[in-house]
Amino acid sequence: MATITPTSLAGAGSRAVTEFTLTASDTFAYDATSPASLLYIRNPTAGALTLTITGSTASAAIPVPGYGTVSAAAGFSTGAIPAGQARVIPLDSINQYLSGAITMTGAAGLVASFLKWA
Repeated sequence: MATITPTSLAGAGSRAVTEFTLTASDTFAYDATSPASLLYIRNPTAGALTLTITGSTASAAIPVPGYGTVSAAAGFSTGAIPAGQARVIPLDSINQYLSGAITMTGAAGLVASFLKWA
């Protein structure tokens, strides 16, 4: 289990981005006070993979206006990421799933970069 550490986007100019190849279960620390954090995921494997991000204390009942109640307890799924494709997840948009200890599962072989404005 690896801990994905962020690459800081603060300051001007370009910077080297740290990439992590995901294993069966990995973690990262979400900081709600750091706006616009991103998780960039790419699939260099030969098949489609689905990443699930789960917070250990995510609520089972989140009210969503115009939709109803959604459970974050089972985690956030990226859906299948086809071979050779990538996804970016604005972490603020899934913050309800990121409560407590955060684990990423189901996508060994995906490459992740955690980008943070701090």
